[in-house]
Amino acid sequence: MAISAPPHPLPVTNETVKDFYEWLFAPWVKEIGLRDFSVAPGQAIAVLPQSEKLQFVSGAVCGQVIMSAVDTVASLAVATTERLARGTVYQHTHFLRPAMSSDMRVEANVLRFGKSSAFIEAKVTFLASGELVAHASLEFAF
Repeated sequence: MAISAPPHPLPVTNETVKDFYEWLFAPWVKEIGLRDFSVAPGQAIAVLPQSEKLQFVSGAVCGQVIMSAVDTVASLAVATTERLARGTVYQHTHFLRPAMSSDMRVEANVLRFGKSSAFIEAKVTFLASGELVAHASLEFAF
């Protein structure tokens, strides 16, 4: 299967991030509701809203959703370079507290763009308080 070209030339910018997001990600990823995208070289930020459809019976957003949000925002951070990544090769996430009662800010920062991979650090914090919910390390292959 041939991969289509991105809708705009890389790198992704604030003007093109929404089109890139719509082009790259599967429909189920978009259903988690990420919004308010912002990018800068080596960085991407989005808001993950609270939603009952993303929660356990306890009311906490499930870890799979948080990991998907982290991977998605990290992908956008990597796309702020002129090379299209081949995908995630590593993700390690620490969950520090239940993700309850507040929308969350997901921020990914590229620590290093290497020859064959990029290394990213991501943080998920409550939008209202800034408290850390999760921390992740990722690697993407080029």
